[in-house]
Amino acid sequence: MADKRITDRDCVRPSERHKFNNLDKNLQDKFSGVGNTKSLEVCPNFIQCENEHVIAHDTNAFIVMGKDRPASKISGYGGIGDTQAGSIDMVVGRGGPKPKNTVVVSGREEPTFVDPDFGSDAARIHMSQKTDIDKNFGIVAGKVGISKARSGIGMKADSIRLVGREGIKLVTRTDFENSQGGSANAVRGIDLIAGNQDEGLQPIPKGKNLQKALTRMVKQTDALSGIMSSMLVIQMKLNKEIMMHFHHSPFFAAATTPSGDLIPAGIRALIDQLDQVMVSIKTLKINGAGIRKNYLLDDGEFFINSPFNNTN
Repeated sequence: MADKRITDRDCVRPSERHKFNNLDKNLQDKFSGVGNTKSLEVCPNFIQCENEHVIAHDTNAFIVMGKDRPASKISGYGGIGDTQAGSIDMVVGRGGPKPKNTVVVSGREEPTFVDPDFGSDAARIHMSQKTDIDKNFGIVAGKVGISKARSGIGMKADSIRLVGREGIKLVTRTDFENSQGGSANAVRGIDLIAGNQDEGLQPIPKGKNLQKALTRMVKQTDALSGIMSSMLVIQMKLNKEIMMHFHHSPFFAAATTPSGDLIPAGIRALIDQLDQVMVSIKTLKINGAGIRKNYLLDDGEFFINSPFNNTN
């Protein structure tokens, strides 16, 4: 989908757009918005509740202080009259990419009014003392679960960046009582969910433990290759003895000659064991050493542990 034009006045009410288009160039420039001057654009009419204090700006930026209200006046815990459900809703871009504040009815422009819309509004930081934060933002349960009737902070925008000059921590359960006075003994983790799809979520491995496990596996492989090498030496000795084996003749116990078929077959087996099996065992050991060096040592080129990020 193509991005919107830098300057988009398609949603401005027709009468205002007509007046603007008929202004001379100098007057139009005064409303160009360049240098953060005034600009002709749409700011939707907000449906304000009786207990709300609204700070609104004609650039379609709002701060609404009141009670929990994710949509209409009767939504949320403020809508059903709960106490201890105070909220602060900071929004820019109400109505998304095509905001409106009027609609043409029978040739006349009539004002339109909007409620909070957690789906289409361009960007929002929402803070509430008592809310259903996952439901409001349409977030799946994951392993952490759905938060209901708890304090919550939600952020939504096209892109969100959290920047810490000296680090960022994501921490759960610092207290043993939640905002409603209930027990918070259970430890709930941190879900990283792409695409808002929680099917197939798996635990994040602990890097140090994974490093130990893989190191032990490489050592076991080295030990196995050593066992195979010892077995090969023993088998080669046995093959040599079988190759040169002879029996005593019933005629005066004279020694017979070794088998004419067995000698060349034994020679080929010895050569194959040296050329193929022994070389393969050496290659296995070299590859194991390479895995340890590149992936399991702190200074390895592809060391599996992050030098910065940790989880429990």
